[in-house]
Formats: sequence, C-alpha cells, structure tokens
Amino acid sequence: MCFCCLFVGWLGGYLGCWGVCLFVFLGGFANFVGARVILACRDTAKAEAAAVEISKTTGSNNLLVVKLDLASLASVRECAKKIKADESRLDILINNAGIMMCPEWKTEDGFEMQLGVNHLGHFLLTNLLLDLIKSSAPARIINVSSIGHQWFGKMCWDDIHMRSNYDPVAAYGQSKLANVLFTRELSKRLKGTEVSAYALHPGNVETELSRYMLDALNLPWRIISRFMATPFGRFMLKTPEQGAQTTIYCAVAEELSDTIGLYFSDCAPANTSKLAQDDDSARRLWELSAEMVSLEKKME
Repeated sequence: MCFCCLFVGWLGGYLGCWGVCLFVFLGGFANFVGARVILACRDTAKAEAAAVEISKTTGSNNLLVVKLDLASLASVRECAKKIKADESRLDILINNAGIMMCPEWKTEDGFEMQLGVNHLGHFLLTNLLLDLIKSSAPARIINVSSIGHQWFGKMCWDDIHMRSNYDPVAAYGQSKLANVLFTRELSKRLKGTEVSAYALHPGNVETELSRYMLDALNLPWRIISRFMATPFGRFMLKTPEQGAQTTIYCAVAEELSDTIGLYFSDCAPANTSKLAQDDDSARRLWELSAEMVSLEKKME
C-alpha cells in the first residue's frame, strides 16, 4: 500500500514560500514512509524545479507535479481526472492555494478571483476526488483558511462576486469564511466515512501572499502593515517553517483520528466567528457553490 498526499498550491503566484517549506516537509515524510506526494500547482516549470531541490534535500524520489489552475474549472476537472486515473488512493488532501486582497480580477469562468481561487476551485477539486479519498479511509482533508474570516468575513449572498461594489478586503474575508463554512458542511456529509475535514489559520506568516495589501487596506491597517514590514514588525511574524506547522499537525497528528470538522490555530483547536458556525449558511454555500461549478449531486 502506497500512502498518497496531494498538496494544492500555486507556485509562481499563490503558493508562497511557506507552502514550499511544507512541501519540503512532505518530501521528507514521503521518503520516511514510502509515500507518494503530489504537488498540484499553476506553474509546473517552477514546481518541477522545486521538486528537484526537494528531492536533493530529502532524498525522496516519490514526488510528482501536476498542472492545476484554480482560476479555471476546466483545469480543476482535468487535474482531478488525471489523479483519479493515475492514483489508486489519496490519503491526505491539503487545499493550501490562495490569493489575498487582489485588485478586481475575474477567473476564467467569470467568478470574483478570491472566491474562485480560495473557495470554488478547492470545492470542486475536493468533490471530484471525494470517492477516491473515501476509498482510502481513514483519510483527511485540510482547508487552509485565515483569521481574516473573523476580522473581515461576511457572505455577500445578494452579490457574492461583488460586481456592484468590489472591496478587496471584504472579498478576501468572504473567501476565508467560505473555507470554514465549506469544512463545516463537508464534515457533516462525511460522517461515518472515516474521512476527517479540518480548517485552520496558519498564523501571520512572512510570505508574498500580502503583496496587494497596501493598496487594499484603509489608513489604520496600512500603518499596521507598514510597521509589520520593519525589522521589529517582522520579528513578530512567523517564519515559513513555523507557519506550516498547523497544516502539518492537521495532516498527520494521530490524536486527531477521532475528531472531525474542527478549526485550528497554533496546532490547537480554536474558535471561529459566529457566522462560521451557522449550519444554514454552510449548507446554503454548499448548494450555491455546487450550482456555480456545475457539480453533480452525489452526497447528501
């Protein structure tokens, strides 16, 4: 039996250096247990170069790169098709890719970019791979969210793509809230399958994810952001290796084997916002997302 882990990132754009750090860890993990580790990302050339470096560092040759552009539903479907055709099992799925507070961009399918990449792409990929994951149980699905779901998170049900009044901060908060709501509803639908789903906040990590923040934030937050860029402010940030720890914990910690649907921060269960605890909102988002990505109904 070959243990298999799929790490969803976006090298050359949204993967970020802490994601590469996590992949290095998984490369070593693969070498230790004979597992197969798949990196799904947008820029396969950069990913292949990273995989070579990871192999040199860890000694593992059980690394595979597949093409995945979460801003394209066609790409998501093609990636899922390839994985299902090539892999006999999938034990861990880590939905890590993300974009933060970007300008008003749209995905290939016309979705608001942050909702499309941070939520809808992961939602579709997870559902397309769900039969494979369930057949590999016990298995885990990890959705990387953010504390931003508590600070800025609110579902704009009447204009979920914010076409009438785009706000990059609100769009980011909505997408991160969607990650937690998705995990909540997914966990309900996975009861009795031995597949566990978790959401998490990785912490304030020093990466390129915040490249659009200064243009998006109001003055008070801009001042805080500039302070965090100073040597003293950077001292308060997590390193990429530190930022990867909660994801790693959720993926492999044996003590979580009997838990499901939890939200983590700093390798421990944490509180979510009240909006993230709304079962009606979680189910509504699931149904709306399924409609937007044209997902066939299989699980209830």
